[in-house]
Amino acid sequence: MRKAFVLDTNVLLNSPNAILSFKNSEIIIPLAVLRELDNFKVRNDTIGKNARNVNRLLDEYRQVGNLLKGISLENNSKLFIKTIKNESFELLPDVVKNSINGLDTALLAFMLELKKQHKRKQHILITRDINLRIQCDALGIQSENYRIADELAHGDKRYGGVSRSFLSKDNINMLYQMGQVPKEAIEAEPYPNEFFVLKSDEQSSSAIARYDHDKKNFIRVGDNKNIFGLTPRNKEQNFALDLLLDKNINLVSLTGPAGTGKTLITLAAGCKQTINDKYYERMIIIKPIQPVGKDLGFLPGSLDEKLAPWISPIKDNLNFLFRTPDSKTGNSNKNNHHKQDNHYLSLLFEKKVIEIEAVAFIRGRSIPNAYIIIDEAQNLSMHELKTIITRAGEGSKIILTGDVEQIDHPQLDINTNGLTYAIEKFKNHSIAGHVSLIKGERSALATLAAEIL
Repeated sequence: MRKAFVLDTNVLLNSPNAILSFKNSEIIIPLAVLRELDNFKVRNDTIGKNARNVNRLLDEYRQVGNLLKGISLENNSKLFIKTIKNESFELLPDVVKNSINGLDTALLAFMLELKKQHKRKQHILITRDINLRIQCDALGIQSENYRIADELAHGDKRYGGVSRSFLSKDNINMLYQMGQVPKEAIEAEPYPNEFFVLKSDEQSSSAIARYDHDKKNFIRVGDNKNIFGLTPRNKEQNFALDLLLDKNINLVSLTGPAGTGKTLITLAAGCKQTINDKYYERMIIIKPIQPVGKDLGFLPGSLDEKLAPWISPIKDNLNFLFRTPDSKTGNSNKNNHHKQDNHYLSLLFEKKVIEIEAVAFIRGRSIPNAYIIIDEAQNLSMHELKTIITRAGEGSKIILTGDVEQIDHPQLDINTNGLTYAIEKFKNHSIAGHVSLIKGERSALATLAAEIL
């Protein structure tokens, strides 16, 4: 028997396409949810836009059928709009019935009524409200968090981009001699561009390789050294640079805690390919502005002055890279070397070879031949990230960096943020690659703090 999913307002405000995310099911939107949704449509932010998108989508379905009787969707599900009857509230305990939280109370009453009327059918409330899910458990109601149609894995099951496997000693020798081994040599079903740490059965030899989906081979990964003065400190950083320097990969995602080097190695690879190799015309760093407190417009000064607090970590990393001996200043004196490097970096900003942009100002642009970094991508919704990625023109490469455990956006969580969504959606495509960085390299103190605080 098909399951029936009842959607809460917060699910639709987070993802308008949630209506289409449940296959072979019944999707129920209570009328009370639509009434609450109407309160958000006048807002000028993403929440308001999502509310309007839900209304437009439902209006399109209304043109082809009756929402009360149910409309068949393209994913073999059926969509219903249902009212909550007054007598349903009598099924609630008095402490809940007299609650001032109108919609939550109505949803609980609605779920109890569905459970009473359809004892043999499984009705599940989908809500991002933790407290409401707890109340559901207390009343014997099934509830779940919205997980993008259960397509995304959770916890340690999230795709990390790196696996481990055994390989015969002869095949490891072939990997070193020929640079590759066929897919059949490893007992695994790899994703495109997935990395493998390989050990022989005797544990006497090892190698690292990346799966080439087009050639159906595992390609040996070498050491990436002196990338704009930077050398990777662990294998995950080496994997990341392998993806960042591959011209055939158009989308790279890097996740990991603070101090693992996500931003630094991304900038180093970008500087090498933009400034030294001139493969890309410019490097653009896009940063979500997610303040704790008042928004960007409340700050005094010009746009550059408003952005300064958010882009200072980017500039710190760039200043570090341009202080390295590999920086192209032509001066060996240390003090003069630093001064000239800073002047050279400022010149790159003036000539728009390096740009730092806020997400709010990226809409409408088309960006060809650019190395595009989206930093702190975990603070972007799926819709916002899609808007940015679709700005990429011919010859551009996009890099997403972030920590899905550190989300500042009040409407997003570890499963519904745009970074998690993009990683899962692109992992089956050969133009994309992902690596989760694990080891902190900033300092012993920073690594310990990330683990225990």
